[in-house]
Formats: sequence, structure tokens, C-alpha cells
Amino acid sequence: MKFGLKAMSRAGIPAALEKAERYRLLSDPEAAESICHDILAIDPEDQRALRILLLTLTDQLVGEHSRAGAGEARAYASRLKSDYERAYYTGVVYEREARALLARSMIARRTAYGGFRTAMEWYEKAEALRPPGNDDAILRWNSCVRTLEREKLEPETNDRDLPLE
Repeated sequence: MKFGLKAMSRAGIPAALEKAERYRLLSDPEAAESICHDILAIDPEDQRALRILLLTLTDQLVGEHSRAGAGEARAYASRLKSDYERAYYTGVVYEREARALLARSMIARRTAYGGFRTAMEWYEKAEALRPPGNDDAILRWNSCVRTLEREKLEPETNDRDLPLE
């Protein structure tokens, strides 16, 4: 037996957005993700739904059996209308992906450095575009720096990067 999805009403979007945020904060990202997909089916450009959705996808990056949602989350970030938000949330996705890698294994730890550096590049872009009084990108940058220092993460070295003798 196959079931079809039911469309929600446009009038229900504000309450659904509140529910999606609540589910996300209650550590139920799958429920929040589902609600965001329902909202985006009605209004594909809903900026709040896009932000919540990309965050719920990154919430699911933890553990050995995590979803491969970072690429999908970056795709949603690219749909944000504000240059600042596109840069900031792309940085958030890279940072959360790097943190998930850091928690997995020693091999993944080595690649986490690159993820943090990419996140930091996006935070620098966001910092240049930020509205007055918004220091979110700076705060995230500092969090990445502290993690790199605490975990003693360094860039991967390849034989081709070593000087010739």
C-alpha cells in the first residue's frame, strides 16, 4: 500500500515554522525536517524554513551512521536571499560537518581541519557583509579557532607538499 503526502495550508505556515523550531530544539531533527519540506512545498522561497531545514540536516551529521546531509544543507543555504545569510549559513554547514568528522575517527579528524578552514573562509565573507551589531560570524570564527587549538588539528600533509631534498 502506498500513501501520498497531504498538502498543508498556506495559513498554517507560521504555526508550522514554530513547531519545526521546537522539534529541532527538542532534538527531533527528523520531525523538524519533515515540517520544513511541507512548508517549502507550499512556499519554496520561505527563508525561515530554509534556515531551519539546513540546520536540522546538520543536526543529523553526528554518529557513525549519519545522513549525508551536508551537501543538501549547502544547497539550501545557497537559496537564501541575503548575501550575508548565504555566507554565514554555508560556514555553519562546513563547521558542523567538520565537528561531526572530528567525533568519528582519527582519519576523519585529519580531514576535519579542512572543513573548519572552509567554514572560517565563509565566516570571513559573512563578516564583511554583516549588518551593524551582528557579530555572529565572528563568534563562529572564534569557535572554530578554539576547536583547532584545543584539538591540535593541523592541515594534512602529502608527500608532494614536502620540500625536495
